[in-house]
Amino acid sequence: MRVFAIMIAASTLLLAGEFPVGSHVSDIRVSSEGAPADIRPDAAKATAVVFVSVQCPVSNAYNERMAAIYKDYSGKGVQFAFVNANEQESQAAADEHAKQHNLGFKVYKDVNNVLADQFDAQNTPEVFLFDHAGKLVYHGRIDDSREIANVKANDFRSALDAVLAGQPVPVANTKQFGCTIKRVKKTS
Repeated sequence: MRVFAIMIAASTLLLAGEFPVGSHVSDIRVSSEGAPADIRPDAAKATAVVFVSVQCPVSNAYNERMAAIYKDYSGKGVQFAFVNANEQESQAAADEHAKQHNLGFKVYKDVNNVLADQFDAQNTPEVFLFDHAGKLVYHGRIDDSREIANVKANDFRSALDAVLAGQPVPVANTKQFGCTIKRVKKTS
């Protein structure tokens, strides 16, 4: 019976992806204006990595919500890394998009999808929230509807509030939705 339970637990982890909730990072490497930039989770109460896109209509539907979350939480000890991992979207395009939409935050470039591959990120927008120790405590969507009038669950905000209060995240995994990340083709 115990062996069976262990096999089920192991298969559940495999189905959850390569970077399940509970995984740890010590630093998050992205690119800032062509140069590497390291973001250290231990430098803040929480660190949110949000994969975004210039061209994705779903990601764009969340622009105002992402800007509001950034504004509401960046002064509370949360550091943010909004990351563009799409191969066809340049850093210049991401910068211009952020400026045109008055996002108020920097968008980093994930050159060659290194971070997206490390986290097994699939969609834009997609959230990875880490606590001060670098433990992944939430992975999933920003909220439950592309249409703001239909939102019933503000999953990302709930996770942020829990981490800042020193409480467990009530729902650690939610199903994200959006456009797929367009990765650089890699040769074996």
